[in-house]
Order: sequence, then structure tokens, then C-alpha cells
Amino acid sequence: MLSKRTILLHLVNLQLYSTLNHHIYLYNVFLVDCFIFTLSFLSVYFRGENVRLHVQGYAKLNNIEDLKWTFNKSHTLVKYSNESSTVKVYTKYQGRIEFSEANFSLVLKNLQEGDSGLYDAGVSGEENKDVAKYQISVQERVVTPVLTVNSVSSINGNCNVTVTCRGQNTSVTSSCNSSTCSQVGGESRGAETSTVPLLSVYVAGGFIICNHSNQISWAPNMKEIETICASNSSKTRTHIIEQTQIHCIYLFEVVKGSICSCCIHIWTQFVNKANVNKHYNTVGSEMIATLNNEKKGESYSFILIQLQYIFFK
Repeated sequence: MLSKRTILLHLVNLQLYSTLNHHIYLYNVFLVDCFIFTLSFLSVYFRGENVRLHVQGYAKLNNIEDLKWTFNKSHTLVKYSNESSTVKVYTKYQGRIEFSEANFSLVLKNLQEGDSGLYDAGVSGEENKDVAKYQISVQERVVTPVLTVNSVSSINGNCNVTVTCRGQNTSVTSSCNSSTCSQVGGESRGAETSTVPLLSVYVAGGFIICNHSNQISWAPNMKEIETICASNSSKTRTHIIEQTQIHCIYLFEVVKGSICSCCIHIWTQFVNKANVNKHYNTVGSEMIATLNNEKKGESYSFILIQLQYIFFK
């Protein structure tokens, strides 16, 4: 069973494909209107591809002397002479193009960005006219953009996500909620009718979608809003718990330190008091002993006086 993300990705690609074809169709109609009596196409190709440019109605081209393919009206690619049936490929394009004498078609090999431009075939003779025109655009396949979550916030219970989408040489920063995105920074360069890739950020199906596109390819990247907001909520709770633990540990250390300080103070007071009492006890014992000795001396003196009185009376 396809996941919600896969289904949404298919829907996004289908929508982009329809939009892309619509714009190319309108551009083709515009070119046909501009070049009356001349078949014109807007053709977009990947870099490195080969392309064949046809001359429609070549079988009806009678009484021509020469046929010439040119690039941007200023560079001649190849010249065909009908009278001598000779083909001249100009030096700059030798090895890069092939010309068919049978139907006057031209093959461009290994297209590069510098090959983008206007290619036309013209005939000369009794009548000089253009018989084919092609507007060629050569582009690289766009790469999948990098979608980065910058910040997540909650305002009045609504989750707001700021993201940056990066593509080839461009980026755009947008603020998104569950229903819409608005650009807040960066530069969304290019447009669907330009050779420069376009970056667009929007919300669809609960996903923030960044689409990187040009005229021929697109590559989306997406992140689910619910997952982003839930992850941020979990991180917030974890942060609060961690901060609470840190505060509790700090408070415990402060209380422990205070208790230790009090115990040390009480012990110091106790020891000092014991030493004072011991000193007092020592001094007191010495004084008592001295007094006792003095009393004993007085007693001995009194006895001697009494004996002298008895024997020498």
C-alpha cells in the first residue's frame, strides 16, 4: 500500500506536469501566431541530448537553389547547394551537426546550454523564404532541493515552522503553518518560462513542500508539519526536564554545602569550648593544690608553735 507521502508526491508531480504542458502549449500557440506560414516550435531539451530539426513540407520545395540552416540569424551552420548537391558544414560546427540531403533535416548533437536559441532554415531561388523555425532551450535536470527546518514556534496553540529551501545557486526562506507559507527571506529566482530554475514553497496535505523546477524537469522535497511540531514539542519537554534537573542538582549542592559548613562551624565551636574547659580545669586544679599546700603549711606552723609553748614554758 502506498504511503501518504508517496501518494502526495505523485499528485504534486501530476499537477506540475499539467501546468508545465499548459505553459508550453500557450507558448507554442504564440509562436505559430507570430510566424505565419512558417512552422515554429518551442523545444526544451536536457543537456547532452541529440535533437533532429525537421523541415515540414520539404517535398514541395521545388526550384530552389540553396538551403541554409542558421543559428540566431547570425551564424550559418550548414549550406546545401541543390544544383551541385553539395553540403558545406561550417568549421565551428563540424562534428556537432548532421545534415540530411533527403529531407533537409538537421541533427544537433550533445546539446549544451550555449546551444539555446533560434534555429531556422531558409531557401533561396525564385523565392527566398524561411521554411522552418525552432526555438531551442537546453537545460540541466534540476536536483532535489534541500529543505531545512530553521525554527519551530507555537503561537496561541498554532505551530509555525520557518524553513529554508535551497536549489541550484538560489534559496528561499518561508514561514509556514498548517495551511499556508509566506516568504520571509532569500530570493526565488526564475519562472516557468525562464531557463533559470524556480523554487517554490507551499503547504499541501499536511506537508511543507519545496519544489525545484525549470521548463523540463522538477524535483520536490517535503516535510510533514505534524512530525516537525511533535518533534519540537518533545525537544521542548526534554529541555525543560534537563533544566529542572540542573536546577535541582545545583540546589542540592548548595544545601549540601550549607549543611557541611554548619557542621564544621558547630564542630569547631565544640572543640574550642572543650579546650577552654580543659584549660579551666587544669588551672583550677593547680590553684586548689596550692591552697591545700598553703593550708598544710599553716597547720604545721601552728603545731610547731604549740609544741614550743608546751616544752619551753
